[in-house]
Amino acid sequence: MRSPSFRGPRPARLALRWKITALAAATACLVAAVVGVLVHLWTAQDIRNRAEASASNTVYSAMDTYRRTHTLANGAELDPDDLPAALRHPADGERHTAFDPRVENNLGPSVWGAQRVGGPGSRVLAVRINMSSELHELRRLDAVMAVASLLALAAAVPLAIYGAGLLGRRLRRVSETAGRISAGDLDARTGPARGRDEVDDIAATVDLMADSLARQLRSERRFTADVAHELRTPVGGLLAAADLLPAGETEDLLRARVHDLRGLVEDLLEVSRLDAGAEQPVRAHVPLGAVVREAVVRTGLDTEVTTADDPPAAVPRGREARTVETDPRRLERIIGNLVVNAHRHGRAPVQVTVEGHTVVVRDHGPGFPPDVLREGPRRFHTGAAERGSGHGLGLTIALGQARLLGAELRLENAADGGAVATLHLPAPTASRPRLPHL
Repeated sequence: MRSPSFRGPRPARLALRWKITALAAATACLVAAVVGVLVHLWTAQDIRNRAEASASNTVYSAMDTYRRTHTLANGAELDPDDLPAALRHPADGERHTAFDPRVENNLGPSVWGAQRVGGPGSRVLAVRINMSSELHELRRLDAVMAVASLLALAAAVPLAIYGAGLLGRRLRRVSETAGRISAGDLDARTGPARGRDEVDDIAATVDLMADSLARQLRSERRFTADVAHELRTPVGGLLAAADLLPAGETEDLLRARVHDLRGLVEDLLEVSRLDAGAEQPVRAHVPLGAVVREAVVRTGLDTEVTTADDPPAAVPRGREARTVETDPRRLERIIGNLVVNAHRHGRAPVQVTVEGHTVVVRDHGPGFPPDVLREGPRRFHTGAAERGSGHGLGLTIALGQARLLGAELRLENAADGGAVATLHLPAPTASRPRLPHL
């Protein structure tokens, strides 16, 4: 199992601000493209409509002049060679227009207007309206629209980054609060909301959840502490009564059970103090190997201890073993619980290795069950049946004491079988006085 502080690396994530910025930029580009296309199409159609109206009016004026004076005016021609085929046989008395996309010598595209001069077989009077200047203006309009769109995009992207940054910071604040609550800081709160949107609703909900969770946990902690305190007196009475019993098998059995009950009560009291944050470590520089050996000896269990950093016996006097800055009493409590847990729930040989600022306790039993590896130790829960019996507080206390010391306790299973508990202690600082070596 890994303690809550041991989590795998988070996958790389794209920040929310960049997602919002990309969405805003894509939206701005889409709007600019749609507006530009619509303006282009509308302007092109308007140019063509005006050119057709101009061609029709010019044909009307030129036809009137031709009928009165038999002269061609306003650029009119009779049966021009490049007249579109659709206008070569117009109906009598009707004016027609046609679009000619051809471009020759900077002339075109064009709109032709035509009308028959007389009856069938007569000639066709036609007028050509050149649209090249208007279409040139249309291309200039397209360029202006493109530049304006780029300028708008250049202005919109920084605004989107700024706005997304504000939103991202607010969401990050809520996320950090939720993370602190998950790590055990029940006093963490996002604080009063400054807006009236969904982010503030989320922040308020997280704070309400934290309040409710804190009330429930405090109630459970008070209950655990009250039960433990109330049990101390009757348990003490049972111990005194057991001492008055005559020697025999019954007395030994009763005394053993009463001692187990007393140990459970003391463990409950310790858990309640750790939960309430009432414990404070008394730190000092101590030789890690010696403290670990002493803790193993106190358990009275057959355990192999290997201290890689102990100086050989032949080194000159004054050579010091590696020291750590910690609370030796709490460190002994952690090591003792891990060793007892290994003997109780695992199989021999149980090995303790000290190297640097790390202590490893390993057994060769079935290993930690999956739910302990996944969720961590739970009080009054010993996992799988093959792990043996017990009240399940040993690992809980070890983990709580490790957190109090600023250490990391990692629980996992060895590849070749067996449970492995690894305790990483912080490196010592030079500002604290050293205790005499044990």
